[in-house]
Amino acid sequence: MIFSVLIIIVSLLLILVVLVQNSKGGGIQSQYGAATQIMGVKRGTEFIEKATWGLAIVLIALCILMAPKSGVNTESSEDSGSIAKRKAASAVTMPAPAPAPAPAQPK
Repeated sequence: MIFSVLIIIVSLLLILVVLVQNSKGGGIQSQYGAATQIMGVKRGTEFIEKATWGLAIVLIALCILMAPKSGVNTESSEDSGSIAKRKAASAVTMPAPAPAPAPAQPK
């Protein structure tokens, strides 16, 4: 449960960081004029790029940590697997047809 919440939060943050970036390299500096005075153009772009990579790595790590917990389920009585398995199981459990009676011998 906690990994699911963390994955959602990191995903939302990653979406926001990617949306702040500009595909032509302007990025946060073109949207916020004061940012160029505080951090400088190069430092602002580096920060956004590092945040993107960091969030992406955290998201991948969380997904890998959560994978073993969500992938293995025990087979319940309601779900007997694929259709092929069900057909094979029903073929095994069905009784064999009764043999046909032998033809009568003439006397």
